Amino acid sequence: MTIPSHVQEMLRRVRARFQSEPLEQRMLPSDEEFTTLRPVRQASAASVARYWARLTGTASAADQAVLADPDTMAAPEVYSANIENFIGTVKLPVGIIGPMRVNGLNAKGDFHVPMATTEAALVASYARGAYVATKAGGISTALLYEGVIRSPAFVFGGLFDAGRFVEWVVCHIEELKRAAEATTRHGKLTALEPIIDNDVVFLICRYSTGDAAGQNMVTIATNALCEAILADCPVKVRAWYIEGNFSGDKKASFLGMITGRGRKISASVTLPGSVVEKHLGTSVQAMLDYGRVANLGAHLSGQIGAQAHFANGLAALYLATGQDAACVAESAVGITRMEPRGEDLFVSVTMPNILVGSVGGGTGLPSQSAGLNILGLKGAGKAAALAEVAAATCLCGEISIVAAIAAGDFTRAHENLARHR
Repeated sequence: MTIPSHVQEMLRRVRARFQSEPLEQRMLPSDEEFTTLRPVRQASAASVARYWARLTGTASAADQAVLADPDTMAAPEVYSANIENFIGTVKLPVGIIGPMRVNGLNAKGDFHVPMATTEAALVASYARGAYVATKAGGISTALLYEGVIRSPAFVFGGLFDAGRFVEWVVCHIEELKRAAEATTRHGKLTALEPIIDNDVVFLICRYSTGDAAGQNMVTIATNALCEAILADCPVKVRAWYIEGNFSGDKKASFLGMITGRGRKISASVTLPGSVVEKHLGTSVQAMLDYGRVANLGAHLSGQIGAQAHFANGLAALYLATGQDAACVAESAVGITRMEPRGEDLFVSVTMPNILVGSVGGGTGLPSQSAGLNILGLKGAGKAAALAEVAAATCLCGEISIVAAIAAGDFTRAHENLARHR
């Protein structure tokens, strides 16, 4: 049996790094004394100062001045609803793309999209995609479906009890719906689907969440539903968990790909061949040729969906507008299609798991509120439009990166914008 070269190289590096002391002794548990941080939920100038006093061994006064800057410290309590043990704020570069014309069911108009990122070339690439999409008349978008999932799990003594439990749930769905919806003004339980695996039952609880992304909303509602089950169901439950890891929360899943978790959006544009050649520096056929290879690569590597880099655009938009950045893990699942339309190029994206809100979460923080205001999508009644804008932004990124790779410009662009400027 041959040991792979990368394993041998890893062992060589470990030996070289730690040859000055015995590895076994270094890795033994340590009972050295320590003092824990006192948790603080309500931020104040005093609590921030106490935390920074703990960091003097590793962080400097300059570090403190950067994170706990005057604007942040003018009102530290503003951040209390969004974080614990608050010590300051991180400043990310924010760029802008647009105008990005969207002709959607919910989003209509020319949008300037704020994108927070540390990756040079990203904003330039998305801006190029937005330019050609707008030049082509704009991006058509539609909200196809919405529903945020929570999937509690119940454990029973055997398969028979699991079946009896499902029968009881089905017969009492209206009572359970009332219990869940009593916890929220905006959330509605739209579906409840039991999944049996022998002595374990998962309940897929799907909610509409109004203009909020709704992660906390559906957790609280589902907990009330589960408490109602425990109070009234005659079948003995051995154990239950508010989330059975079935929903796909903050992870890519086939369930999310098929049924959606969040807002499902489809967006498309048809690029004239002349626009592709003049503004993207390539041809429709070259983009189609590369698209086929990229699609094959996605299938062979087992990707859930097939797309180039949804995560780039989503992460930048989520950070700029106060969304839960961890939801990029599931939101960046979907399909990009490129097909000929005569001499022109049809491009579409379908994204089943866009988790965004125009209210709640981090949308009320100062910088993120400004980002939503730039879009004109802050507040009630704007979440569906925000989701359509998110999908349209990802479409722009797909157009630009495929064109760059097809034209052989991808590396040169990153050298010019990310390394050599």
